Amino acid sequence: MTLEGLVRRDRVLGGVGLAGLALLAWAYLVRLAAQMGSMESAAPMAMSMPMAEPWSADRFLLTVAMWAVMMVAMMVPAASPMILIFATINRRRAVLGTPAVPTMIFLAGYLAIWWAFSVVAAAAQLGLQQASLVSVGSLKAAPMVGGLLLLGAGFYQFTPLKQACLARCQSPLGFILSEWREGRGGAFLMGLRHGGYCVGCCWALMALLFVAGVMNLIWVAALAALVLVEKVLPWERVVSWTTGALLVGWGMWVLVRSL
Repeated sequence: MTLEGLVRRDRVLGGVGLAGLALLAWAYLVRLAAQMGSMESAAPMAMSMPMAEPWSADRFLLTVAMWAVMMVAMMVPAASPMILIFATINRRRAVLGTPAVPTMIFLAGYLAIWWAFSVVAAAAQLGLQQASLVSVGSLKAAPMVGGLLLLGAGFYQFTPLKQACLARCQSPLGFILSEWREGRGGAFLMGLRHGGYCVGCCWALMALLFVAGVMNLIWVAALAALVLVEKVLPWERVVSWTTGALLVGWGMWVLVRSL
């Protein structure tokens, strides 16, 4: 098989593997949402009212796991162009006799950053629950909190940090050229760095999961689609600034209604 044939095969297999990983994560979320929905149906008043519950190690780890799977479902599709370019370059290097690194190592580094974010998100969720600021069933924040989150995420869309991180996420080849590291440790570090740029770009949008409910899968899918559109379309500032303006307007409307 020719080099180009090997590259095409690797891209197809890699794309199928990434799609399968994302689908498995979505299947878990659908099952979890169904379980929580059945619990809410069985006790609607208890599940809809905020409750201050004590923390426990098991509860915290389960919450972290939920967020980690959600980040896989939402972020792997948006990171796929970067991951597939990494795989392509490694295939070309292997054919030329240069040591190559499994793409899974790069992916592990990328996901490690989002799993670290999941720890912070889980702590924020449990803190909001203890403060009786989110519902137990849908994990939807109180209107005042939701309005502030919308305003914060909207204003963040205009910041230089957002634009700098988004530019790095939109240029996979540029990232490879400037950030390439040799060996397995280098590949893991590259994954960490790319994941860091993605967190810098998207953390405020991920916080919006509390606005319509962390277990509202339509809302989860909408945010995942927004992240993908931001990273794929070439008009990054148009998309980012338009989104920011809409979020600020929505946040002000929610805050006015809650007063």
